[in-house]
Parts: sequence; structure tokens; C-alpha cells
Amino acid sequence: MTKSDPNRILRRLPLVVGGVGAVLLLVNRLLTPELTASQARGDVLGVILSAVLILTGLIWQQVQPRSPDTVELIGEEGFVLDPDLPAGLKTELAWATHLLLTNTVTRSLLVYYQGKVLLRRGILAPKSEVTPGVILKRVLETQKPIYLVALKVYPGAIEFDYLPENTQGVICQPIGNQGVLILGANAPRSYTKQDENWIGGIADKLAVTFQELLPSH
Repeated sequence: MTKSDPNRILRRLPLVVGGVGAVLLLVNRLLTPELTASQARGDVLGVILSAVLILTGLIWQQVQPRSPDTVELIGEEGFVLDPDLPAGLKTELAWATHLLLTNTVTRSLLVYYQGKVLLRRGILAPKSEVTPGVILKRVLETQKPIYLVALKVYPGAIEFDYLPENTQGVICQPIGNQGVLILGANAPRSYTKQDENWIGGIADKLAVTFQELLPSH
């Protein structure tokens, strides 16, 4: 279910107040049998104030950033970790993914490394296996992240069937040259540049830990 913009009423308030004020001034003028000089001056001032409020409202509609529409991802919340991983790596993965889920718009994520899914956390889709598609293969080959700001508009989105079906945005962040951190958001265009940099830093830290605790193929 899509959540409405929480700032909608605030942005429209000057527009509504200005419009109501202009209408009241017009009604008052029409109902006044004899116009005095002081009332005329008051009407001019009122018209100016109403115009300023209406103009402010129109500007706010264009300038103030809107919060992206969010959805409730479809799936069950869970935390699935490969039981064969070293204890130190389990701790590192639990810590890193907790930070991502609590400090970004990420609501579903998984760690894919050396051809295996090592971790799934957040809102989970029924499918747990990852079959690398064009996008994931590109990230593995180039070792550069890909951010799909609005997943539904990408023809290749079908390859992310291991994420909730209504996932809005996806970041595929390389973990060294053997893995990918895949994050699903509940709102399109919701990751900031600071989020992307932070996710990249966490992935680099995980890459170091993997190299220390997991043998290379």
C-alpha cells in the first residue's frame, strides 16, 4: 500500500489560505453598499497579501522536495544466514546488514558471494536462489555498482525475482571481485549519494573480511 506524501498539506496551506482570503475580500466588497477610503485601502492590502500567499503556495509546489512514495514490501520478514560460515564472518555480516536496514531505505537485502547466497535479511521473497542475470553479471565483471532507481521501469528487472515482487529500487554493490551486496528499497529514487557512498564503504569492509576468512575459488 502506497503511503501519501506527509508534506502535502503543508505545501498547499499558503495556496488555500490565499485563495480563501481573496474570495472573502470579493464577497465583502460585493456586500458593502458604500465603499469608504479606509476600506478601499484595506482591500488593496488584503489583495496583495492573498496574492503573496497564492504565489508562495505555487512556488512551494515546485520547489519543496517531495518524499518518495513508499510501499509495504510483499513477503515475510526473516534473517537467513549460511550456517557453515565462520563465526567471525557471521558476526560481521549481522552487524553490517543491521546498519543498512536501520539507517537506509533498504528493506530487503542479500549477500551473494562465490556463487552462493550467504545471507538474506529483511523482507524475504519466496525464492532464495540467485541466478545471475545481465545486471548482476555486469557488476561482477566490472566491479562497479549499479543503482536501479525505479526497478519497475527496467526490462531486466525480472532477474531480481529473489527480492520482494514490489521492490521499488535496487542497488547492486560489488564485494571485491567475487560477490555482490544486493539491496532492495521500498521507495523509488530514495537512496542519496551519501547512502551510496556508505554502502560502498560497508561492501569494501566486507570484502576484506571475506578475503581473510573465506578461501578463494
